[in-house]
Amino acid sequence: MADQKTNPPTSDEAWREKLGDEAFIVMRRGGTERPFSGQYNLFFEKGTYRCRGCGTALFTSDAKFNSHCGWPSFDRAIEAKTILEVPDYSHNMIRTEILCASCDSHLGHVFPDGPTETGTRYCVNSVCLDFVKDERN
Repeated sequence: MADQKTNPPTSDEAWREKLGDEAFIVMRRGGTERPFSGQYNLFFEKGTYRCRGCGTALFTSDAKFNSHCGWPSFDRAIEAKTILEVPDYSHNMIRTEILCASCDSHLGHVFPDGPTETGTRYCVNSVCLDFVKDERN
């Protein structure tokens, strides 16, 4: 697959223009889309999920599973270095926020309760992702 990374915007205005209002609020302000509303929640085609902000390949369909939580869930990133994990103490909770390592965009959170052998559940907002179908299948 060809490298599809792009240079991310440098201003809030450029980010909002690139992403639209909902994705801007989620990716640049740490918001969350409503559960069960995202286009990739129950989507299971073969391919690669990329950061909508910069095009970095983050997850493959092989890592995706239905966690019944309302957001797309993955048990591993394509490469550990593509995801940053930072403590999140908002909303009177202790969680681990995940960010795109390339453009610092909020993606969602990671939890140690995944049902696969990794025990990990990356819970990602659909609006943060672009899907590239695997044309080989």
